[in-house]
Amino acid sequence: MRTTGTVLTLALLFAAAPAPAQKDAPFRPGKAADYPSHQTIGPVKIAAVKYESDSETKPIFGGKLNPNEFGVLPVLLIIDNNGDDTLLLDRVQVLYQLAGGRNSVEPTDPKELAYLTGVRRPRQAGAGGVGVPIPLPRKKNPMAAVELDTRAWGAKSVLKGESVHGFVYFQTRHQRNAILYVSGIREASTGKELFFAEVPLDPATPE
Repeated sequence: MRTTGTVLTLALLFAAAPAPAQKDAPFRPGKAADYPSHQTIGPVKIAAVKYESDSETKPIFGGKLNPNEFGVLPVLLIIDNNGDDTLLLDRVQVLYQLAGGRNSVEPTDPKELAYLTGVRRPRQAGAGGVGVPIPLPRKKNPMAAVELDTRAWGAKSVLKGESVHGFVYFQTRHQRNAILYVSGIREASTGKELFFAEVPLDPATPE
C-alpha cells in the first residue's frame, strides 16, 4: 500500500488551494479628505459618494444586490473631524437635493427597505387574459439584505481626529448635479451648530 504517499499528496493539494474569500469583509472607505469633491466647514470635512453601477454596489451589499434596480440610491456619507472638540451627530439631517434646490428627497429608514417591491413594470402586451391567480412560493426580497442595515449611517458623534461613515438611502434615481445637503452638526462643548454643507455627488466638470 502507498497510503503515506497518497496522504502527503492530498495534504499538499489542500495547502496549495486558495483560501475562500470572506463573504462579509469589513468595508473601509477612505477619509472624506481623500475624495476630490469633499466640502470643508471649519475643522470638518464632508464627502458624499453615490453608488450606482453593479461593480460599485454588489461587492458592498452581499455580492448580488444593486439597490438602484429597486429605485433606491445608496449614498456614502463620510465626516472627518479635524478639530479639537468632539462633534455631535445625533441631530444630523441629510437630504438629496436636486440641482438648483428645486426639490429634495428625504432618506429612507434602512429597516423599511425590505418592504420595497422595486419599480413597477407595465404588463406586457399579448400575455393573455387575467385568469385565476396561481399561488407561487414567495422569494426573499433582495432588499432585505442584512448589509443594507449594517452598513447604514448611524454615527451619533465623532471624536477629534477621527472619521465616521455610513450609507444613506434615497428612493430616487440619481440626477446630474444633485447634491447632498447636510446640517445639524454640533460642537459637543458649546452645543453650537456648524454651518450646513452642500456636498456635490458628481465630479467637477473641467472648464
